[in-house]
Amino acid sequence: MSSKKKLLFVCVENSNRSQMSQAFAKILGGEHVEAYSAGSKPSGIVNPKAIAAMKELGYDLSTHDSKSLQEVEQYAPFDAVVTMGCGDACPWMPAKKFIDWQIPDPKHMEPAQFNEVRDFISGKVEDLLKEL
Repeated sequence: MSSKKKLLFVCVENSNRSQMSQAFAKILGGEHVEAYSAGSKPSGIVNPKAIAAMKELGYDLSTHDSKSLQEVEQYAPFDAVVTMGCGDACPWMPAKKFIDWQIPDPKHMEPAQFNEVRDFISGKVEDLLKEL
């Protein structure tokens, strides 16, 4: 990656998948990435399961907030907007690239399955950063 890339990760509640995606973009992209996340219908909280899953990897997700798309509009345009399961509920956002990841919502999963989704997201973010 030559210049700093600006990424937005969107899911419905902004409490699990998009939060972990944002975290992995920061972890894997470091100073080369500006990562944001938002929800089409934000829950207002980051799921304690997501906080616990990321803590296992040494990342403090409790510092994140569940945000609406309106709250991150000011950072547009983005190099990529990645949606996860919000379908038609995800409004358009200025970006060079739009990507939809089919990632199951881990909200009600047991920790082992939740961590499988977490690790899947890590791989997807890693691949995205290589593409950019």
